[in-house]
Amino acid sequence: MTASSSSDQILARMMALHPKIIDLTLDRVWRLLAALENPQETLPPVIHIAGTNGKGSTQAMIRAGLEGWGKSVHAYTSPHLARFHERIRLAGELITEAHLTDILDECYAKNGGENITYFEITTVAGLLAFSRMPADFTLLEVGLGGRLDATNVVTPEVSVITPISIDHEQFLGDTIAKIAAEKAGIIKRGVPVIVGPQPEDALEVIEATAQRLGAPVIAYGQHWHVYEERGRLVYQDERGLLDLPLPNLLGAHQIQNAGAALAVLRHLGADETACEAAMTEASWPARMQRLQKGPLVETAGAAELWLDGGHNAAAGQALAAVLAGLPKRPTHLICGMLNTKDVSGYLRPLAAQADRLIAVTIPEEVNTLPAEATCDAARAVGLNAETAADVNAALEAIVAQTPEARVLICGSLYLAGHILRQNS
Repeated sequence: MTASSSSDQILARMMALHPKIIDLTLDRVWRLLAALENPQETLPPVIHIAGTNGKGSTQAMIRAGLEGWGKSVHAYTSPHLARFHERIRLAGELITEAHLTDILDECYAKNGGENITYFEITTVAGLLAFSRMPADFTLLEVGLGGRLDATNVVTPEVSVITPISIDHEQFLGDTIAKIAAEKAGIIKRGVPVIVGPQPEDALEVIEATAQRLGAPVIAYGQHWHVYEERGRLVYQDERGLLDLPLPNLLGAHQIQNAGAALAVLRHLGADETACEAAMTEASWPARMQRLQKGPLVETAGAAELWLDGGHNAAAGQALAAVLAGLPKRPTHLICGMLNTKDVSGYLRPLAAQADRLIAVTIPEEVNTLPAEATCDAARAVGLNAETAADVNAALEAIVAQTPEARVLICGSLYLAGHILRQNS
């Protein structure tokens, strides 16, 4: 029996409780929470984070800042990459296998065989675990949307909305305004909301929702500003100016995410030491992560090996900007995508930054786009593209031809998770 088999078995049973992977409503969540005596009402103060891009990075920086301030922090995020346990962090530590198994078992039993989605019941399990362990703060990352997301059962200390772009149109709507309305659903009456850089249509919806609910808005470009200057991060709000190291998460887009994290920390009264820790101590796997050890790194030899799990058009633009800022080096992409994503929109910005793309099918993923389809989409946007049987074969082909290449494994977070498991 493997170390994670107990929780894996319960999670597999949970997958069978509802035929749809995504079914946006809160009725089932409220029912199970009531059966568990409403653990969401006894959480440490909550910071609730929604948005299309940057939720995870922003949460990671907030957590690093709070811990640098000497606070203990619960954190909930999704999806996981290598192991489910990554989703639930209790007072700074990943949930143990024994604790996770007990919590999942309790939620499964209390659900009584009723319909509930996997994300809903596992989110409730996270809330239950958080309610039973003391901490100073709870960080909750929205899974999808906001208004009907399973995390939207709390009254937070502060809400956060990171940049909004087109994604998950089949669930959230086909315009920025419609998607923003779903994200703005996390805003609660009288609760301040930190707002990152937004398209004008999104900001109008957020501000209208906040005004209706009497929620103070603390918005980028109005109440706080952030930018890079001479290799430093400069943040300014009504409390004054901060001159900090650049975030250790790569990419110009992380400057904006850092600004939102700093706005949260300043709102909570954190000191400058906490703000610096947010920049220097944050870690977020599979976001332009340089792989430094493991079997794939050994295969890569002299090649640089990077991993990124962005998967929509905005993520493609951010990734292209990161690549453009790196020292020049032959750049090859190994890419696997889901069939639910705008593959062309993701790949188009990358065409100018990569010499070649090798498409792969994501192993053991029912919604994977076949490698051939990803390859066709890449060629259609101007990339020199081909397919390979798997990531190992792609990497071997690249280093045989260009031993000192920069290799970026990119696309779906599910591919990123597969790589982190394979390369551990």
